[in-house]
Amino acid sequence: MNDFLLNIKNLKTYFYTSDGLGKAVDGISLSLKKGETLGIVGESGCGKTVTALSILKLIPDPPAKIVEGEILFEGRDILKLSDPEVREIRGNEISMIFQEPMTSLNPVFTIGNQISEVLTLHQGLKKKDAVDKSIEMLKLVGIPEAERRVNEYPHQLSGGMRQRVMIAIALACHPKILIADEPTTALDVTIQAQILELLLNLKKDFGTAVILITHDLGIIAETAQRVIVIYAGRVAEEAETKELFLNPQHPYTQELLKSIPKIESSQKKENRYLHEIKGAVPSIFQLPSGCKFHPRCPYVMDICKTQEPDLLKNGERHLARCWLLNKEYSNGKRNGSYLDRG
Repeated sequence: MNDFLLNIKNLKTYFYTSDGLGKAVDGISLSLKKGETLGIVGESGCGKTVTALSILKLIPDPPAKIVEGEILFEGRDILKLSDPEVREIRGNEISMIFQEPMTSLNPVFTIGNQISEVLTLHQGLKKKDAVDKSIEMLKLVGIPEAERRVNEYPHQLSGGMRQRVMIAIALACHPKILIADEPTTALDVTIQAQILELLLNLKKDFGTAVILITHDLGIIAETAQRVIVIYAGRVAEEAETKELFLNPQHPYTQELLKSIPKIESSQKKENRYLHEIKGAVPSIFQLPSGCKFHPRCPYVMDICKTQEPDLLKNGERHLARCWLLNKEYSNGKRNGSYLDRG
């Protein structure tokens, strides 16, 4: 247990609105080891970002409210800490890279001001020392002419540079946990590769544990040691990365893997098409009964429509929330067409 920096148990974050009760996160549990990269994957609207914001108590209250669960950071429950105590952790011991750097960076303050603020607040540095450290961090994340860039505003930087600034801010205090929420969104492929390489190198240098949130399984394959697949606010599957890719157990995970474009010879390209998952992620205000994936599942059974399965073990460290893992309902599919990913 001492190896774990973070333990989340049965986290429930609900939205109370005029449209009704929205269960954005509905009983998620996960753990993060020291120095580990944990991938959280799923389609947009599955609850990945709300889970991350809940860890740092950054959800808008109202309308959102954490109604149940524990978020244990080094043995302390963040949900029971006072606001000043949480602010001591936020940005200092647990940092976050947000999805869109243009909206996350303040347009009326220079890059240097925004990095310096973290350093003066959490490390008590004087203004000049904070500026010097800011320049050092800009150099560390690969921004050229850091002495000049530190005085520029966000709109003067490219998307890739703004994302690097966000990483510099997040890592300025050498946090123990870095939450990266879609860190390569809206960046071209070349810049994406640079950002991912940068994160991996900085992780090695600082020994930081990383929670990497993405919808791109290709990124997960390259960076994460373990993966959690989230669907409709629930954990659908959890496994080590290699195990998940070689032996996915939940139909949703299988459908996600089928959606990855494959490089094939010209002879095999004929009559091939990009696979799509039928339907859409359900609204958090109108979740289906039973298994939340059953309206889209190619293996749906009657029990799936009325009862939601628990997370069932399939091996030492492989869990999946599917009735097909229960021998009583598998009907031979577990070792047959169920695992045939095509």
